[in-house]
Amino acid sequence: MLDNQLNQPLAELLPQLHNAFTHSTHYFGIQTLKNPLDFWVYQEIVFEVRPDIIIEIGNKNGGSTLALAHTLDLLDNGQIIGIDLSHRTVPPVVTEHPRITLIEDDAIQALSRVTELIQPHFKVLVIEDSSHTYHNTLAVLRAYGALVTEESFFIVEDTILRHGLPFGPVPGAYEAVHDFLKENDDFYIDSSREKYTVTWNVNGFLRKSKNRPDSVQDQVIKSASRLTRLRQTIAYLFVPPFVFLVINYFRNQY
Repeated sequence: MLDNQLNQPLAELLPQLHNAFTHSTHYFGIQTLKNPLDFWVYQEIVFEVRPDIIIEIGNKNGGSTLALAHTLDLLDNGQIIGIDLSHRTVPPVVTEHPRITLIEDDAIQALSRVTELIQPHFKVLVIEDSSHTYHNTLAVLRAYGALVTEESFFIVEDTILRHGLPFGPVPGAYEAVHDFLKENDDFYIDSSREKYTVTWNVNGFLRKSKNRPDSVQDQVIKSASRLTRLRQTIAYLFVPPFVFLVINYFRNQY
């Protein structure tokens, strides 16, 4: 209980939360394997973007797939394309939902089938929740990144593995995200989506936008430049004019 854990470090609390999310979190009775705080952010993103297509790579039992479909029901728009190697454990309430299309295949191999379901004018959002290995995650980012539309998102899940939780592949999804961003300027990490701190998608909310904000480094450089200009202005205002005459005299001499 919370009153017994107030002095517990976050690093020790995260594995406990992972265990609870993995074994005790359900949507409409279906095990979801999701961080509920992240999924709250998902519905905020879906409301903002209003996607025509959500591609969910990795569906397991289909709990999050159904939750996304219900969100689209409320918006009265959109379809879910769910991709996994097998959907044997997905119940009929998911498979029979009119907004859900399930494809049993490797995500890379299924790319052409997925593309056929997307009209040119559709807004597309992608959620990657498959193996979380480095090479697979990077391959999916490269293959499906082109399908994400402007001002929409590519959400990469479980980047917390080895970056908050003490297990998972090395390297993993986290490293794949950063290597993808090094070769792709169309996306940036929207850290505002990690507002609840406890997220399973560390650096995993990737927004596609031509109007990407400045990085922290860019902001530091700009701040330093503004400070330099301010100092120059103060100098021009308060240094006596004859000083500049002397400086110009020596410049002309040498």
